[in-house]
Amino acid sequence: MNHSYTDFHSFLPFFSASDTQSYLKNCYQKLSIDQAEQKSYENSYPFIYYLEHAQIYYQQAVQSPLLIQPILLFYGFTHLIKACLLTTDPYYPGNTSMLAHGVSTRKRKKQQYEFFQDEVKFQKNGLLSCMLENLFNIKHSEGDKATMCELFQQIPELHKLFIQLEGKHTYIKVPIQQHTFSFPKKILDAFHMTENRFIDFLHTESSNSLLFKASLSDCLLFDYHDSNICLLPVKYNLEEQNFYFSLLRGKFLCYPEMITHYLLLYNLSMISRYETEWWSELLKTMPNKDYPFIVQFLKLTAKKGPFLVYQFLFNRLC
Repeated sequence: MNHSYTDFHSFLPFFSASDTQSYLKNCYQKLSIDQAEQKSYENSYPFIYYLEHAQIYYQQAVQSPLLIQPILLFYGFTHLIKACLLTTDPYYPGNTSMLAHGVSTRKRKKQQYEFFQDEVKFQKNGLLSCMLENLFNIKHSEGDKATMCELFQQIPELHKLFIQLEGKHTYIKVPIQQHTFSFPKKILDAFHMTENRFIDFLHTESSNSLLFKASLSDCLLFDYHDSNICLLPVKYNLEEQNFYFSLLRGKFLCYPEMITHYLLLYNLSMISRYETEWWSELLKTMPNKDYPFIVQFLKLTAKKGPFLVYQFLFNRLC
């Protein structure tokens, strides 16, 4: 399932105009797009340049002080997303509205500001909307909101911090062997579901990629029929190289993790730019749990953001 990603050098095969043109042509033909060959020629260099710019942003981010890392990581991830969009929409960006971020946040923070309760709001147009609809076929409503706590909870690598700092178990490991997942039955209690209801739930949310196999005394077995390592609603823990399933049912349970990283990086980049006093005090005084969660996320997203995009691009070939 994992297309052997190691680091940003894994994108190296794309730094060949002829091979990238063939790759894009293949993507467009699968979508039955007119003039697939012509559009693939036109988009091969923009695609490469998006990856090249992203690589520079990520390289600079890991060498830079924490103070400015969110800005560099956000723009690096944004360029990776634009490369992804060229595989699904040969005319991207079709208009200037697509160039907006597609998400907003409160510019001035209230007194007694708590990062975990801070919100981002979805906009009608912009990059977020393009991601949801063109990359993942997700319809959203203008004005949808997400808190930073909700978003952090969707990242499996942060589950240990939630246990250590809040005593909250957000994920449970789902072992996999020979194309079969073993879902511990304690998930049924967390979701307040019967076996049949949970089986139907997984079939629906995984678009039938997870197919029920058997019910054992302590687990439910599901075969997977998908080459995508980002197999929602199962999440891949890059640090442990294992699969996890969220114990917290919510509206973002089945959102692709690329969306989660984008929203968190957007808000952190806005804070580091416009909330200088709060951001500087956080980094200097480390007053609460905000600091360890933010630092851990930034360290993670520098690796996992490119990993998620790499998986997306190679799964376009399947």
